[in-house]
Amino acid sequence: MRPLLPVAALLTAAVVAACGGSPATGPPATVPPATGPPATVPPATGRGPAVPQPRARYYLALGDSLAQGVQADSAGRSVDTRNGYADQVAAALRRRDPGLRLVKLGCPGETTATMINGRHCSYLAGSQLAAAGQFLRAHPGHVSLITIDIGANDPGSCFTSPIHGQVPPCVAGPGPSTAANLATIMTRLRAAAGRQPRIVGMSYYAPELAEWRDGRAGQRDARLSELATRVFNEILTRVYASFGARIADVSGAFHSTDFTGQVTAGGVARLPRNVAAICAWTWICAAPPRGPNKHPNTAGYAVIARAFLAADQR
Repeated sequence: MRPLLPVAALLTAAVVAACGGSPATGPPATVPPATGPPATVPPATGRGPAVPQPRARYYLALGDSLAQGVQADSAGRSVDTRNGYADQVAAALRRRDPGLRLVKLGCPGETTATMINGRHCSYLAGSQLAAAGQFLRAHPGHVSLITIDIGANDPGSCFTSPIHGQVPPCVAGPGPSTAANLATIMTRLRAAAGRQPRIVGMSYYAPELAEWRDGRAGQRDARLSELATRVFNEILTRVYASFGARIADVSGAFHSTDFTGQVTAGGVARLPRNVAAICAWTWICAAPPRGPNKHPNTAGYAVIARAFLAADQR
């Protein structure tokens, strides 16, 4: 795991700028192989019974492109990375649980509806949720942690669509289908997993805060984006909490509501703390062709990973 840089250092880094909308190639039709060290059995010595194989332990990462781990490359393409938040969470957990295996089922472009019904990525079970349920039922008692981020690609989330000059409907919150679909997802996960695995859901950062840099009109759009993200996150966290899931406060970790503090970014501009954070920890402020892209960079995924670890330890 890459060192997790302190917040102050990251916010004063050069303004770089990336989640949404990349063409989804998706995971393979079969459940991807778990990453991490295999459980091994010491060779029998002939002086006693063979040592039983330790039970495998799994961390299951579900959701959209953030769960899969996607970054912008130098040509502006959104590509898989091994520095996503799930990879970094798994690396941190292996310090006390060396045998932990990571299974990533995340799908770029996934919505709450397609997670249930399938569409963007190919799974033998038909959908990401069905594949997750299949895996959980096949490994009862072996999955210790489930993380999930979903909803940013839903219609009306204000995450994937820019806000330009008008108050969009999503400022009042997403459509009723988002909360209903998330409740369905959580119901089926709990049914397949039981009460034992820890489940941690995630609030989202607000990529459109980058609009702040475009003068008075951009500042108005940035404030609308913050409001829309706050309302959206309140709905997500309410549903997660109703199923006993913990909440990774990614919105708070990105200082999404903090317009007050001023941070020098790139040695040039003084920006509100939330704007500086979104520029430092995603590719949204990066110059073309790499940007603008809403996916986090490696440092941003580290911030998200810390939020998940903090929630998991509560």
